[in-house]
Amino acid sequence: MLPLLQLVPAKLLNSSCSLKKTLQCSCSFHGIPTPSVQWWMGGVPVGVDGMDGSLQVTSTVLGPWANSTISLTEEPEMGMRLLCEGKNQNRTHALSILLMSRKSSLASQAFVKGLIQGAIYAGVVIALLFLCLLPLIVKHIRKKQAKKAAAIRAKNSSKVRASQELEMSLKPEEPGKPIVTTFSESHILEKQDKRAS
Repeated sequence: MLPLLQLVPAKLLNSSCSLKKTLQCSCSFHGIPTPSVQWWMGGVPVGVDGMDGSLQVTSTVLGPWANSTISLTEEPEMGMRLLCEGKNQNRTHALSILLMSRKSSLASQAFVKGLIQGAIYAGVVIALLFLCLLPLIVKHIRKKQAKKAAAIRAKNSSKVRASQELEMSLKPEEPGKPIVTTFSESHILEKQDKRAS
């Protein structure tokens, strides 16, 4: 009597992808009976052991193991799905791979470029605003300086006036000319008159 083979459902044992000059993805399945392997790209089946321009599929079967490799020579479209499916009469097992183009970095480059442009435009706007406000700022500063200068002049002119009045009171009397004195000076003069008498 012949021994009965035990049926084993198809199972994905190993998968890998590498990118060098081309993108290569591999899937390894195990099962009894030996699983058949089918690649799907964007929902469309890819021919086994064939070349389709930008795709090349190679498959090998060894006992209950089935290995298949797909090579993509062209860059995939953004968000393209690659599916590796292994199946036998007991089960179908699959691996889905989301492919991203190297060109997808262009989106981030565009974002960074837009961010830099935005920063430059903001800098230009701030510089223009500053240049528009500069005359007002200068006018405000000059007005403050003018007020300080006027206050200093007023303070100095009151000191000058007081010293001029003091000089006039100390001058000898000219006959027939009235003497102008301030309250404190007249008070001093009265005291001097009282001592003299």
